[in-house]
Amino acid sequence: MPSLQNMTADVKVENIGGIDATSVEFTPGVTILAGRNATNRTSFLRSLMAALGSDRASLKGDADHGSVSLAFDEETYTRELTRTNSGVAFAGDPYLDDSQLAELFAFLLESNPARRAVVRNDDLRELILRPVDVDAIEARISQFQAEKRSIDNQLSELSEAEREHRSLEEEHARVTKQLEDAEADLESARETLQTAQQLDSESSDSEQLNELQETQSQLEDVTYDLETERESVSSLEDEHAEIEAELEDLPTVDEGELDDLASEIEQIRGRKRELDEIISQLQTVIQFNEQITDDGVTDLLGDEAAAQTKADGSSVTDQLVADQSNEVTCWTCGSEVDTDQIESTVSRLQDLRQEKVQRRNEINRELEEIKARRKDHAATRDERTELERALETTKSELADRTDRIAELESQREDLLEEIEDLESAVEADEDDEELLAAQKEVTQLELKRDRLERQRDALKDDIKELESRLEEREQLEARREEINEELDELRTRIERIEREAIEAFNEHMETVVELLDYGNLARIWLEYRHAEGKDDASFELHVTRQTDDGTTYEDSVEHLSESEREVTGLVLALAGYLVHDVHEEMPFILLDSLEAIDSERIAQLVEYLEEYASYIVAALLPEDANALNDDYQRITEI
Repeated sequence: MPSLQNMTADVKVENIGGIDATSVEFTPGVTILAGRNATNRTSFLRSLMAALGSDRASLKGDADHGSVSLAFDEETYTRELTRTNSGVAFAGDPYLDDSQLAELFAFLLESNPARRAVVRNDDLRELILRPVDVDAIEARISQFQAEKRSIDNQLSELSEAEREHRSLEEEHARVTKQLEDAEADLESARETLQTAQQLDSESSDSEQLNELQETQSQLEDVTYDLETERESVSSLEDEHAEIEAELEDLPTVDEGELDDLASEIEQIRGRKRELDEIISQLQTVIQFNEQITDDGVTDLLGDEAAAQTKADGSSVTDQLVADQSNEVTCWTCGSEVDTDQIESTVSRLQDLRQEKVQRRNEINRELEEIKARRKDHAATRDERTELERALETTKSELADRTDRIAELESQREDLLEEIEDLESAVEADEDDEELLAAQKEVTQLELKRDRLERQRDALKDDIKELESRLEEREQLEARREEINEELDELRTRIERIEREAIEAFNEHMETVVELLDYGNLARIWLEYRHAEGKDDASFELHVTRQTDDGTTYEDSVEHLSESEREVTGLVLALAGYLVHDVHEEMPFILLDSLEAIDSERIAQLVEYLEEYASYIVAALLPEDANALNDDYQRITEI
């Protein structure tokens, strides 16, 4: 992340939450939104969250359109909110494309999942691992394993190619030696022929001898072509048998089944769209009610009562329980309802939304499975089509080469007869017997030399091709090593995140407990629990207290005070912020609803968090704000 020391953030808001219109500018470091409740501090934080990528902002009750812009880092990020029949639609170009990490570990309002997880004693491990796409990791592992198997096969083939390369080099050396011997013998035979020709320079059969030599050379060429065609036919027959075997093993794909799968995919997508709509509507209702409780719960007490909670150490929740008149007007039916009912309803709605999200996740998995099946079927169908096409091509080529063999065999028979006639004609003249023998020797040696040259050149080409393939070995081995490293990293990623999260939480929790000095609270720490032979694991939260005489004992998490729970939730969020490297994409930490923590501890906590984010924006009551460093920027009107 680039240095942000001199980067001012300018936020403009219209018709979001309780805000008509406002413009706020703040600098890097800590910014305090100081004021009493119902002064739009939470609405401003939610507006800033929207500009950063969150969907947890709401339109002003009497507005159909709202907007927020964030001028920051030499860019301007925007978000528009529009009321529709099904809720509020979000558009624009926010700072983050995906705000999940920030929602979990940087936007620390009262409803933040990390803070609520500690308060409700939820599954902390699931919270830390929520941003990790386990299915994607497993798919990536399968992809790498398939690539590794392919490379292993190629390396195995290259090992065989290396053995073949050595054998070809030995054969090439042997043929080269034979060729050298044949050329020496040919030179000697030519000298003998030249002597015989000088003795019988007037021989009438010299023309017949030349013709005989040419015919024998043609015979050698035809014989070589015939052998080549027969080898090609043999290879084609093997290839034809392999293709037929592959086709026999390949299942037949019914086009109707592919159509059925496509129809099923469309139906599942329809169910997913319905769930998306329900989840969106539930989220809108939840956000609206959360905003009522975030902005309005402390307001029910009044400023004097809120101050009293600081003075006597009682919690906001305790004050609300004690006050029987904690009622608000229900926005749906207009009747007076207790705030506990709203919170209970929100809790049920959150559970319902989570059920719908889980169902959507199940549908997503089902959709991916069916899409994979359809893809496999289509690939099988295409493979069968390609094999059938290759089989026809092989049949056609076999027929052509078989015809060519018959033609070459006929040419060979004709040449053999012609050679026999020429040899008989030459042998009829006894005077030319020695010349004929010398000519035959030269012809045979020339044929042998030509054959060895062709054999040597063919071996040379084969060796060159194998050497080209063997050059790939180093690259394949390097890629295989990379894949092994990737697989190790993927297989240990979840374990690493778990380990680092626990280490980070325990380290920061130890420092914060000592810093904030919660009396007899000695230690709060996480322990990793994983039953042997089982897939499920958990993070178990422990609390240790110390008596005045120095005796330590383990206490229950349920006995933590509201202040201790809130601090624990904030430290858990900080652990997630660090483990998932949220700072690399999100330079903001937003704080709200810290009334359960006393002013001095809030000041110490904010100062501690300042080290980990370029911008800390905290909404505080005036008496809490007064306890913080005077050098911090303060905004008192929104």
